[in-house]
Amino acid sequence: MTILYNVLVRNRHVEGGNVAVIELESTDPVALPKVEAGAHIDVHLPNGMVRQYSLCQNPNDTGRFRLGILRDAESRGGSVCAFDDLKVGSQLQVSEPKNLFPLLQSPHTILVGGGIGITPLITMAYQLYHQGASFELHYCGTSPEQCAFVDEIKKGVLSAFTRFHFKSAGANHREFFQTAIQDIRKDSHIYTCGPNGFMDWMINLATTQHFPEQQIHKEHFQVDVETSGDAFEVVAQRSGKTILVHAEETILHALAREGIEIEMSCEQGVCGTCMCDVIEGEPDHRDVYFTDEEKISNEQILVCCSRSKSARLVLDI
Repeated sequence: MTILYNVLVRNRHVEGGNVAVIELESTDPVALPKVEAGAHIDVHLPNGMVRQYSLCQNPNDTGRFRLGILRDAESRGGSVCAFDDLKVGSQLQVSEPKNLFPLLQSPHTILVGGGIGITPLITMAYQLYHQGASFELHYCGTSPEQCAFVDEIKKGVLSAFTRFHFKSAGANHREFFQTAIQDIRKDSHIYTCGPNGFMDWMINLATTQHFPEQQIHKEHFQVDVETSGDAFEVVAQRSGKTILVHAEETILHALAREGIEIEMSCEQGVCGTCMCDVIEGEPDHRDVYFTDEEKISNEQILVCCSRSKSARLVLDI
């Protein structure tokens, strides 16, 4: 069961025109836990949605959570609510930190962020700095005026480790990395976060330069996922129910229809909250959470988006 903290918005300001930088502090007797690089929290928003946001702060700054939330009018409503409705003094609940994007030890670390994708990488950069590790931070964006945390990076301890790639200054990150990656030692770890196309290009470049898959890391903010398909049966073994999953509904919704509630959050196959064990059948994995090896094993499934290739899927629920 996820631990929830009662928090209030202690500080809030806007950077880059549409990024709300929000600091949260606990209203409970127990202080907020220490932040780990790469971690995120589930934020229970005023409109009832639950959304994941990366923690973006110096991990030595304890007792608070800091978020950078881009107001995206094309999103499903979470970021708009967070930007518009979370004000100083607002009270809400957030989860304990969860880490699907951990920072691993490496002789050298390359951090490459695109736009709001810089948020988890800032925490990583601070942690690497405090460890005295070898690293470099690359911030790609349209212009300094349209990006958050630029002044903090330029005026702080991360400045000496950071290279900005802003289109307004004539920078082209693709041209830069196509040349620079040839000189990066092959035992380096590469972390990237940003728009899907941005990350796909960076990962493909690293792969073509023969960086091992286990040294290339990415984090998704949101994913367009197709959840429909042919109907099939799900057997909830512990619950003793056999449920038909219709062509236009998810396993998650079909289970809920029959009174079986599964903990969920993102509903996009990103966070892993709705993971269930597979006893029998062949899942049709539609998520971005599992590795290719984990998908091939067919031991688990994310029921918010994945379906079944077999006519019958038996789950340990």
